[in-house]
Amino acid sequence: MSDTRSDKGTRLARGVQKLLHDMGYDSLMEVKLRIRRRVDVMGINEKGRIIIVEVKSGPADYRVDEKWSEYLQFCDEFYFAVDMDFPTELLPESHGLIIADGFGGAIARPSADFNLNVARRRNVTLRFARIAARRLLEAENPIKEKFNVF
Repeated sequence: MSDTRSDKGTRLARGVQKLLHDMGYDSLMEVKLRIRRRVDVMGINEKGRIIIVEVKSGPADYRVDEKWSEYLQFCDEFYFAVDMDFPTELLPESHGLIIADGFGGAIARPSADFNLNVARRRNVTLRFARIAARRLLEAENPIKEKFNVF
């Protein structure tokens, strides 16, 4: 999934968000990290654990994207999310796997625990909170000019 999300990618991301919600996480799509990379879905639970999910709408989407490995230093768990038709043998077995559709998802393979360090967790949590607050502000106060988000 990129800045210009495909319909399929958006549907998968919504299914991932439903799964994360069911797991006790609040999530956002398209969260920009400090390194100027944008993750597809990020979730945070009440204990402060952070999940990042990289949505892949098809094999071509996976083959052209090598930036996902940079996300591992910003989360406790990392997953790829794909639909049932995706050839999962293309994905590294060392990372979590979610099979999703527009209505939900299931964890097919658990993620390793990356055990995010305290300073980075604080940074990621504050960024997540500020992005969520900014999006809420924009939704509650629609104006012609968008607020500058990081």
